[in-house]
Amino acid sequence: MFEERNVIYFDPFYFKNGNTAKPKYFVVLKQSQNQSVIASLPTRKNTIPYNEDIESGCLELPDINLSCFVIPQSIEITECGKSFTSRTYMYGHQIDDYEIALLQEIYQNEGSDYEIWGKMKLEIFNALINCFKSSKSVKRKYKNLL
Repeated sequence: MFEERNVIYFDPFYFKNGNTAKPKYFVVLKQSQNQSVIASLPTRKNTIPYNEDIESGCLELPDINLSCFVIPQSIEITECGKSFTSRTYMYGHQIDDYEIALLQEIYQNEGSDYEIWGKMKLEIFNALINCFKSSKSVKRKYKNLL
């Protein structure tokens, strides 16, 4: 379930910070010794300043500590041909680590608690990883693991 490049859809996803649970995609960036995963939670919310917006790929704005990887709407991102229905953003400062045992305890039933939506295409995944590894807004501990 928590293999690198997997895109998992949780319905609902319970946030670590206690925010209201809601359906959410979860991109596994790295698995560490079957104990934890580093992941990004894609969002439709664009927080990129208007004059700096890009269509796709990596955007690094060190002046405001923002790193973002943009995926355009309807671009196939998985090996099985799936795409997001709207423009999607993954922010470097929102990368987080999650304990696998806790996730498996919360999300026990594939098909009802979660769905393995697909495996991200290697070229997109590599571009995403390179974006975050070179970012100034990604925490050093995550950059070293990626």
